Amino acid sequence: MADRKTVRRIAEFIEPLRVEPGSRVRLARDFDPRFKAGMKKHEGVELLRTGVSLLAEYQAKLAAEDTHGVLLCLQALDAGGKDGTIRHVMSGVNPQGVHVSSFKVPSSEELDHDYLWRYAARLPARGDIAIFNRSHYEEVLVVRVHPENLDRQMLPEEMRGPGLWRRRYRAINDWERHLTDNGFRVVKIFLNLSKEEQRKRFLKRVDLPEKNWKFSAADARERQYWDDYQKAFSEMLSATSTPWAPWYVVPADRKWFARICAAALLVHTLMDIDPQYPEVDKKTRKALRAAKRDLEDEAPEGAERDPYAAEHRSGGHG
Repeated sequence: MADRKTVRRIAEFIEPLRVEPGSRVRLARDFDPRFKAGMKKHEGVELLRTGVSLLAEYQAKLAAEDTHGVLLCLQALDAGGKDGTIRHVMSGVNPQGVHVSSFKVPSSEELDHDYLWRYAARLPARGDIAIFNRSHYEEVLVVRVHPENLDRQMLPEEMRGPGLWRRRYRAINDWERHLTDNGFRVVKIFLNLSKEEQRKRFLKRVDLPEKNWKFSAADARERQYWDDYQKAFSEMLSATSTPWAPWYVVPADRKWFARICAAALLVHTLMDIDPQYPEVDKKTRKALRAAKRDLEDEAPEGAERDPYAAEHRSGGHG
């Protein structure tokens, strides 16, 4: 269990990353992709280890309490570090309680529904953490930068006017408010990568044979739309960072620092929920005591009747 000092330290650490609801964001002006809060990499390794440990502890309680759920939305441009962030931050949790969904080009079935339908189908159950590797925000990012994608969504003509993006922002905000009103926390992280760092990571994927599969010519072509994406991200952050589901812009040029930030944001969310292990009622406790006596009576000759209790009394930790 984290002490108050740890809770306060985490809250202070993530505060500079938060997009203030109602603010007007310009990424290039407001957030530095190379920011690292004055931290050294070796310090970050220990902090990440602490964050992963705390995350595992709170996730177990979240699952046991079975009341709240957590949705983590990860957005970034190509090579932003989404996969690595998931792999490192979630390394210590019970995989039964974490579900990752990666959203690719929508299928014909998905296109026959409204644009939020396929995302709603992957929401977490109570007690679970769901991770969207790319999310419903693609519908105001990629679709905005490449409006030809709207043709495949078969929207009525009158719905494709100049107010389209404003309506989508409103719908997304309302949907997330619905989720939080029903006990589901929404954690939204934008991994903010610089154009130069993306270039370096693309080259590494070309140079290393074992990483060739992660790169395609289409990734390089998409860089031509860099400025369009920066504008779309800035407007998205401005319009959809709300008191109930704020955005956090995580500096992504240093992978180790981005992972620390993501772990801190998840841990902070779970600490705020403060899930507890359920307490059994008197009838169940009586049944447990009876079962305990039966199990103790089964102890072989010379064995401890209750090895765990004996070890606990002696101060053992095995």
